[in-house]
Amino acid sequence: MSDALNSQSTRSLLRAMFDAAIAAAQPAKQISAYLPAVPKGRTIVVGAGKASAAMAQAFEQAWQGRSPLEGLVVTRYGYEVPCEHIEIVQASHPVPDAAGEQAARRMLELVQGLSADDLVVCLISGGGSSLLALPLNGLTLEDKQQLSRQLLKSGASIQEMNCVRRHLSAIKGGRLAQACAPAKVLNLVISDVPGDAPADIASGPTVPDDTDCNDALAILERYRIDVPAHVREVLSSGRGESIASDDSRLPEIETHLIATPQQALEAAAQVAEQAGLPVHILGDAIEGEARDVAKTLAGIALQVQRHNQPFSKPCVLLSGGETTVTLRGEGRGGRNVEFLLALAIALRASPHIHALAGDTDGVDGAEETAGAIITPDTLARAEAKGLLATQSLDNNDGHGFFECLGDAVVTGPTLTNVNDFRAIVIG
Repeated sequence: MSDALNSQSTRSLLRAMFDAAIAAAQPAKQISAYLPAVPKGRTIVVGAGKASAAMAQAFEQAWQGRSPLEGLVVTRYGYEVPCEHIEIVQASHPVPDAAGEQAARRMLELVQGLSADDLVVCLISGGGSSLLALPLNGLTLEDKQQLSRQLLKSGASIQEMNCVRRHLSAIKGGRLAQACAPAKVLNLVISDVPGDAPADIASGPTVPDDTDCNDALAILERYRIDVPAHVREVLSSGRGESIASDDSRLPEIETHLIATPQQALEAAAQVAEQAGLPVHILGDAIEGEARDVAKTLAGIALQVQRHNQPFSKPCVLLSGGETTVTLRGEGRGGRNVEFLLALAIALRASPHIHALAGDTDGVDGAEETAGAIITPDTLARAEAKGLLATQSLDNNDGHGFFECLGDAVVTGPTLTNVNDFRAIVIG
């Protein structure tokens, strides 16, 4: 490896790329380009997600003086920012709580009785599925909490989890949009899901959903998720059907993706290119078990290092998407640190390969840690401390492993969320 790519400078480059990805997805940078025309009637702002408070603040500042605003958004605890006209409520993620349930109920009440002259601006980002937790009649918050915990441990993809959530919710799956009718709905969305499908982002409260209850039941069967009889009845009876795209009860809906994983990867690529390194974006929607994705990317990285195929070294490999973790151990989970543990093992201490993986919202799993960094000597440093990477991986304890090494990446609340970020630097 050249002097310009020593271990410390590579660590700094990895963090600079991650920071650039997060900065590219900040609502203040994006939202002013999507301001709607001032309506004849009221302008009401609603929203949910880890970025929703920052989105609300950015919208207020861009809207300033155009017409009166009112509204309510719900975000994760610790992600609140001050707003003058839009109320910010904080609730629990990834398992819902009573604060989120109450906020969802109030949001539905806020959009009742609107006219065709009114406008509802909906600010949606990842995390909204748990933050807007309003069960259908006959279900309870406890039902939703238990199901959330089971889904999070199951290895189901985010699309599969949100399909189930939509069909057990009184507000998601287009139901909030239906409640807004006949007012126009403008969705400004920050995507955190592979493929950027609006129905999958925060379980699509203000967009139609063309999945059905049978799809949700099939997912429960696929992952052997046992639910109480009254929960299954909501799905088997069809009572949980969401609002499909041909439903006449939907108002006029306009949707814009204002920040996406691809935009974040492109911003990170610019940082590496400015440092003189070629960049190859492998994909912004890579899914699968974290440890399986790690084996695949390790194989590509080793082929580059040993044979200059399919790319010549030095270079940077970037990817995004959302992996899954099937919890079998007693550790603290985290799909990005699980990926890195498996990557370090698969690379077998190969020289001149460094990597960072992190969640752009600053929270990997349920931990207030975004992710971590691995270096060629990660395994050796761990063994010197009495840690075995294979044991930590078996126990799903990536967070404990990287904290012990001092290699955790901590950002604090980033106020945005465009899914996972992975960078591998091959010297």
